[in-house]
Amino acid sequence: MSDEVTHRTPVIPAVGIGAYVLAVIVGMYFLDLSALQIPLWLAHAVVLALLIRRLGAKQSSTYAALFVVLTSASAVYVMGLARDDLTLQQRGEKVTATVVKEWQDPAEGRKGRDSHYTLRRQDGTRVPGPPLTTTSDVYDVGQTLTVIEDPDAELAPETPGQANATAEILGASALALAALGAIGWMTRKSARKEKDVDTGAQAAQEEKLREALRTYPADRRGYIKIHPEDYPALTHQRAARIAWETGLRTEAAGNRGSWRFKETVVEEVPLD
Repeated sequence: MSDEVTHRTPVIPAVGIGAYVLAVIVGMYFLDLSALQIPLWLAHAVVLALLIRRLGAKQSSTYAALFVVLTSASAVYVMGLARDDLTLQQRGEKVTATVVKEWQDPAEGRKGRDSHYTLRRQDGTRVPGPPLTTTSDVYDVGQTLTVIEDPDAELAPETPGQANATAEILGASALALAALGAIGWMTRKSARKEKDVDTGAQAAQEEKLREALRTYPADRRGYIKIHPEDYPALTHQRAARIAWETGLRTEAAGNRGSWRFKETVVEEVPLD
């Protein structure tokens, strides 16, 4: 056994939390729970904060949970946009249409104003579904353009460039990775903090053992007896090294639940 205090990063709990976060993202994407979105995300934040606290990040668990929830919710939203684009690509029909009406959202301070366009096919029929929407005024009445229309009239028509879901998929993936990255960062931070605590405990117990070896009286056989349960951060080998530094040897046999130290011993605990 090594002289140093061993420490293991809580990999398994961190992987479990990451899997839980991914499951929530996928579940919120596939389930149509619009009316329960806010309560469900709040409940998710509470559960996540409790799970992160178990990693040891007690003070920053709430902030970490909020960050993960916000990035997860954003990922679900962007994935929803990608779903509409993918659906339109799958069942949509490409048509040539003419802009017959255009308008912008009312001005609201510095908020951007979307532009909306009513379209008609070349046969005079209206393109089904909501109006075509852009974030800026790019088309004029009378302009002809190619769009993908939704035969079910559920999705707004989009140009072939708008219906490309690559950007949304990449954005959603980046947000999901940010959420998982936050969990990894908190896990590493907690591991370092716990290691620092362990190192401090070891140093304190080493000093306590040195003091005990200097001051404890020897028994009738000349041994100084130490109870190992008083030094949980130290191994028997580490205790032997500290004893050797003070001029004592550590008995390896016949300890009966105690560490025994003396200037000469029958069988010495190896130092290396």
